[in-house]
Amino acid sequence: MPNQIDPDLPLSGIRVLDLSRILAGPYCTMTLGDQGADIIKVERPGAGDDTRTWGPPFIAGESAYYLCCNRNKRSITVDLKHARGIGLIKDLARASDVLVENFTPGLMRGFGLHYEALREINPRLVYCSISAYGQDGPYRNRPGYDMVLSAVGGLMHITGPEDGDPCKVGVAITDVLTGVHAAGAITTALFWRERSGQGQ
Repeated sequence: MPNQIDPDLPLSGIRVLDLSRILAGPYCTMTLGDQGADIIKVERPGAGDDTRTWGPPFIAGESAYYLCCNRNKRSITVDLKHARGIGLIKDLARASDVLVENFTPGLMRGFGLHYEALREINPRLVYCSISAYGQDGPYRNRPGYDMVLSAVGGLMHITGPEDGDPCKVGVAITDVLTGVHAAGAITTALFWRERSGQGQ
């Protein structure tokens, strides 16, 4: 449920349309929810977010991993393979302040849900795309899980025993920090919107 206990939280009254999954995007939107934003998480019909099945541990049948990065959210399922689902997302984007997605670059454009299209129906929308290698770089279509980016970025080389093999960091720190930085960028864009009246 949206935070209704403390209307004085800084993002109270801000609606976030969350089309992200796994960790970086959900961590970002969870952080915004912690600050009072109303988060509407959009999941795949039948399966939901991939992390719903990641366990053990499970708490009352739900993945602890999923629960840890999806508090303060309401969840709906929408089939983006059908025109009706695309229309629903457009309706929600029209009534939202922020949209967060972390699909493969180009996928949202294929759905007609890219920033330029949604800006036409909501010029105040703040649109955040999270991807491993950016939207237009030479690696943009490569997969981008935390462990891969920790390896590519060199983080695994400086962890573990001296002169030993590269080691995975205990927590998915690349995803978590991506979520933190994305939340910071979104709040900065909302601040700019207050001055300019325009999203970005």
